[in-house]
Amino acid sequence: MEKKIIAVASSNANKIREMSEILTEYSFVPMKDLGFDEDIAEDGKSFRENAYIKASTVAKALGVPALADDSGLCVDALGGAPGIYSSRYSGGGNAENRALLLKNMEGEEDRSAHFCCCVCLCGPDGSAVYGEGKTYGKILCAEEGSGGFGYDPLFFSDDLGKSFGVASAEEKNAVSHRARALNDLKSKI
Repeated sequence: MEKKIIAVASSNANKIREMSEILTEYSFVPMKDLGFDEDIAEDGKSFRENAYIKASTVAKALGVPALADDSGLCVDALGGAPGIYSSRYSGGGNAENRALLLKNMEGEEDRSAHFCCCVCLCGPDGSAVYGEGKTYGKILCAEEGSGGFGYDPLFFSDDLGKSFGVASAEEKNAVSHRARALNDLKSKI
């Protein structure tokens, strides 16, 4: 049986890989491979709004179902920041984002944090189904490991008892915010 193709409203290879590893019954194709290479303004006020903006834009443009996720790290001591701005927190890349987070957390005793993810599967008609997931932990004082991506080396997972930076892909996918959001979505489709 041929897998159903779903366009992914993202150019983040790490996210697409995780989606493929978690929802193995679908074939996820990056939007650019299907001919969509426009920038999509993520101007929503929540993870849910941003996921819908991306998924609906790609689904309407390509005429096929599209999946988008919006996710980020929410740190209690920083009032939930970087939140929806996680990928552009410092204005630089992943290393710069982690450095700014460590700087902003200097002297903070409350290091509790969680990753939040909202995924949205949209049809070309604008119909939408959502999945949401969170995973809890704390911000480390220094990076541990070089695995994963983004803030993973700074996030100590309560579920795993170690940083996402040292966790295997299988371990992370078992407890991650994205896995939980995708499994929540899967239960609704």
